[in-house]
Amino acid sequence: MSENERDYDIVLLGASGFVGRFTARHLAAAAPAGARIAIAGRARARLQAVTRDLRVDWPILEVDTGDDAAVAWMAASTKVVATTVGPYLRYGTGVASACARAGTSYADLTGESVFVARSVERNHDVAVNSGARIVHSCGFDSIPSDLGVGLAHTAGGGVPIVAATLRVRSLRGGISGGTIDSLRQQMQEAKTDAGARRLIGNPYALTPGPSVRLPGRSSSGWGTERGAWQAPFVMGAYNRQIVQRSNYLTGWSYGQLMQYREVVATGRGLGGFVRAAAITAGTGALVAGMSFPPTRALLDQLLPSPGSGPSPDAIEHGRFVLDVDVYPVEGQPVRTRIAAPFDPGYGGTGVMLGESALSLAFDDLPERAGVLTPMVAMGEALAQRLRAQRFTLDVGASL
Repeated sequence: MSENERDYDIVLLGASGFVGRFTARHLAAAAPAGARIAIAGRARARLQAVTRDLRVDWPILEVDTGDDAAVAWMAASTKVVATTVGPYLRYGTGVASACARAGTSYADLTGESVFVARSVERNHDVAVNSGARIVHSCGFDSIPSDLGVGLAHTAGGGVPIVAATLRVRSLRGGISGGTIDSLRQQMQEAKTDAGARRLIGNPYALTPGPSVRLPGRSSSGWGTERGAWQAPFVMGAYNRQIVQRSNYLTGWSYGQLMQYREVVATGRGLGGFVRAAAITAGTGALVAGMSFPPTRALLDQLLPSPGSGPSPDAIEHGRFVLDVDVYPVEGQPVRTRIAAPFDPGYGGTGVMLGESALSLAFDDLPERAGVLTPMVAMGEALAQRLRAQRFTLDVGASL
């Protein structure tokens, strides 16, 4: 079936979930007139509540991600599937594969290394042949990281990069039950699978062939730089894999020896040290706690459950500011500042996923297919869309 014969432009799978509702709200406000949008999920009553709340007359598709026939039918009916249904290791594998076979573009919010690595292995060649764009990580993980490096690289004339660093300058917002469940699922997979454990820590897990060996040892991010303290960013290891996949997909245009890392800037002096130490210890404790059944059971009682999230007040006051500094082999460093007046994990992620779906459905994009990244699939088209939605993507800001 060609794209012109399909019933819908976009199907939003998981529209009644916590992040799904933010995405649906954004699509209702930002989609062009005449856009054919449908929402999908297991519970018709919950989906009907979404359409009532948004005052839209969108078709409702009852789809269980465990029903291969229903998923294949959904994929074949639309130009784009955008899904918020995680953990993706459990609920996303069949959806991404069905889209790859059907020549349907796909966008999700995953931050799961194992899932994306398996998707690359299973779906890339299939999607290349069908013309599908399978684009993982279209939310706070990993659009700021991926566009930040890619836009700076372009602005710098495409010169290979020695190093690039994302620094979290400020971040205010909550964490969702879905994010916690994805982390839990990945830690469980790593506990029983040595290959998964190695994959999670490998910067080149999403690039085929042997890992590139970097000279020396890459910093974890803990410590001081130019007199200011910093700590590793919790999603840095995964975002690094996405950035390196963009590098690979563009013929290693960033340079095979580029070192990329992500840190949280915590300030100078004793206060900066204390904040950096607390972030480092807390991140390590969360990951370790998720890895062992007794502590995981305790954390399950304390952390948000799937489908839940922070209070409306916390979301309303969310915002973030990130700097991506790129150091080319020659020429001046280039900075991309990425910021938005949205909670990064909810309002901001809903906008990013919604605009990714709209870009895949309606923009004149490069002729690329396969398991792609946001930068490679959409690049400047997505950046322009986000700027129109109150995002800052300021390339070339002074370091």
